[in-house]
Amino acid sequence: MTIVAAPTQRRRRPELAAFLRSRRARVTPEDVGMPPGLRRRTPGLRREEVAHLSGVGVTWYTWLEQGRPINASAQVLDAVARTLRLDRPEREHLYHLAEVPYAPDRAAPDSEVVSPEIQGILDALDPHPAVLYNARYDVLATNTMYERLLMQDGPGLDTGPFGIRNVLWALFSVPDPRCPVVDRKRELPLMVAQLRGAYGRHVGEPAWEEFVRRLAEASPEFARLWRSGDVVPPGTRVKTFRHERVGEVRLTSVSLSVNGMPECRIVAYSPNDEESRLGMEALRAKT
Repeated sequence: MTIVAAPTQRRRRPELAAFLRSRRARVTPEDVGMPPGLRRRTPGLRREEVAHLSGVGVTWYTWLEQGRPINASAQVLDAVARTLRLDRPEREHLYHLAEVPYAPDRAAPDSEVVSPEIQGILDALDPHPAVLYNARYDVLATNTMYERLLMQDGPGLDTGPFGIRNVLWALFSVPDPRCPVVDRKRELPLMVAQLRGAYGRHVGEPAWEEFVRRLAEASPEFARLWRSGDVVPPGTRVKTFRHERVGEVRLTSVSLSVNGMPECRIVAYSPNDEESRLGMEALRAKT
C-alpha cells in the first residue's frame, strides 16, 4: 500500500528532517553520558544512538529523520526531544513539523509565573479591565479595574477547593441573580465549550481531571454543559456585566496570547456604548 502525503505534509517533512539532523549534530556523546569512541565521522550523535536513547526502533527514527510520511505519537516525540536536549520552543517546533498537537508541560514551574512586564501591560490597559487567564480560567493576574468590576460586594471570585481564584468556580457557585454576568445562559455554555477545547490537550492529566470532576460535582449546571461536548475557541464577544453600584455595562472582550506562557491569554474589556463608558468611568471614580 502506497502512502500519499498531503501537500502540507510534503512541505513540512523536509523541514522536519533538516531540523532533526541539525539538532542531532549538536549533541555530543559526552552530553548524554556516552563514551566518545574512536573514529567518529558523524558530528554529534549517530541515528542509532538517538533511537536507542529514545527507546524507539532504529528504522523508525531513520525514516522520521528522512522525512518519510510516518506517524509519531506525542510520547515518542517527547522522548526524542529529551535525547536531543530540545528547549521549549524547539520542542514545540518539532511537534508542529511532525503535525502532532503540541501539549505544553503543565508541570513546568515557570509556565505560569507572571513577570513584572506582563503585570505592567495589564496595569497600562487601565481604565479598561484586564485579566490574565490560563486555559482553566484560573486568574493569574489582574489590573485594578478588573478587580472593581468582578470583586464587588458579594462572593467575588471563588477560589473553590484548589486555593486559586477561578472564574468558572465563581460563576457556577453563585445563583443567577447574584452572578456578575447578565446573560448567564449564553455566556456560561461558551466558557465551558472553551474549557473543553483546552481540555482536549490535557486528557488524562490529574490536575485537569480533578478540576473537571470537582466542578461537575459542585455544579449540576456545569455537569450538564460539560456533557454536551461543545467546543469553541476564544474570541471577541460583547458581554454584559452587572455591578451593584453602576448597573449594567456592555463590554467588548478581546483575547490576546502571551509569548512564553503557553495556553495563557490576556483578556481586555472595553465599553461597547456610551452608557457603558460612563458606567465604567463612574466605577473607576469610586474608591
